Amino acid sequence: MNTMDFLNFLFRWGHVLFGITWIGMLYYFNFVQGAYFKEATPEALGDAKAKLAPRALWWFRWGAMFTFLTGLVLLVGVMQKGTLNDFILVGALLGTLMFLNVWLVIWPAQKIALGLVQGGGDAAAAGAKALLASRTNTLFSAPMAYFMLASPHMGYNTGHILSAEGGGVGFIIALLIVVALEVNGLVGKQGAMTTVRGVIVSSLVLTVVLAGLLQLM
Repeated sequence: MNTMDFLNFLFRWGHVLFGITWIGMLYYFNFVQGAYFKEATPEALGDAKAKLAPRALWWFRWGAMFTFLTGLVLLVGVMQKGTLNDFILVGALLGTLMFLNVWLVIWPAQKIALGLVQGGGDAAAAGAKALLASRTNTLFSAPMAYFMLASPHMGYNTGHILSAEGGGVGFIIALLIVVALEVNGLVGKQGAMTTVRGVIVSSLVLTVVLAGLLQLM
């Protein structure tokens, strides 16, 4: 193994470690903490918002940051090797939108919702905004992971980007779906994502739909 291959491996290793931290915290917020906050006593809720949530959000947002940065390095490497394809691109788009949601929507809104910013605005509205973006990230998480793994492990190392061999129409439709869901995550409603079961099922359905579009069209 030469030096470049070893560095590539280190970035992949780091990408996985940071990704585990980020997505693990995402699932904690959506599957565990949210339900607890609804059931906690006022005293316990106040203590959790003051001490637990800010610590969890620190790991959450920096896990997202370093997952994105290591992923960006890996993406450049894929482009240099000429193995870029529509599966990698859709996965990278989902991951990038999730990263931007963390730093530009969820974290700023959570600072207001948790009272970490004095005079920051309506805490209830900020909490609802953060929740919708967080649910959208959970929705994106399963297809994002599928496409990142499918490209090197299911024979998609060459292909398809807007080519005659396939992927063109499906790729465009997949992008439009992802963009529409992101817009909904910013200004829309939770819809089927209101419940934990709903967002999990929606994420798996989205994986099937997007994978089908890229594979069959």
